[in-house]
Amino acid sequence: MPIRSFLGIAVLWVGAIASALAVVYSTQRSRELTAELGRAQKTRDELRYEQERLLLERGAWSAYSRVEKVAREELKMRMPSPSEQILVPVE
Repeated sequence: MPIRSFLGIAVLWVGAIASALAVVYSTQRSRELTAELGRAQKTRDELRYEQERLLLERGAWSAYSRVEKVAREELKMRMPSPSEQILVPVE
């Protein structure tokens, strides 16, 4: 009986150690994943801010008054006179 009793205690001891190691591992993994989640949320917030900034900038660059100014000043464009306009019939 003493060998059987010793074997039972050894199995329980190994089980307790394995359980403790599993708890330590899962706690560490949970901390790593929580930190990763925080970094991902920070990146998401930064990208959202950048998107809003770019949308505002796009709106400013595509404003009609700015397009007209660039067309007149940089591209030297002008409205055609009525005699220069040609109407194309739609078939």
